[in-house]
Amino acid sequence: MEINHRQEGSVTIVSILGSLDAMTSPDLNEFFKSQFQAGNVRLVIDLAALDYTSSAGLRAMLSAVKEARAQGGDVRLAASQPNVKKIFEMSGFTNIIKFYPDVASAVASF
Repeated sequence: MEINHRQEGSVTIVSILGSLDAMTSPDLNEFFKSQFQAGNVRLVIDLAALDYTSSAGLRAMLSAVKEARAQGGDVRLAASQPNVKKIFEMSGFTNIIKFYPDVASAVASF
């Protein structure tokens, strides 16, 4: 898994590449923690290059959503591949977090 990020105004765009699972989710948790400590609480997570997520990846995302909202921000998911979005849908995650077809519309939603 690889994590890249960039700022677009007050929104941090996070791109996750590869697979998100029990081995890689701790790295994502640490990344989110560093962003929140820096005051970046408006996140758009670009899932276009995420091939797979396990329940550990879902937990990392849920933890980020909770922390962002506790600090007055939020998390949006964008550009998910159909097989990855299906995992989020089956877990009920789409009732918790908003999905957008692309990064630009997710950023604009803030």
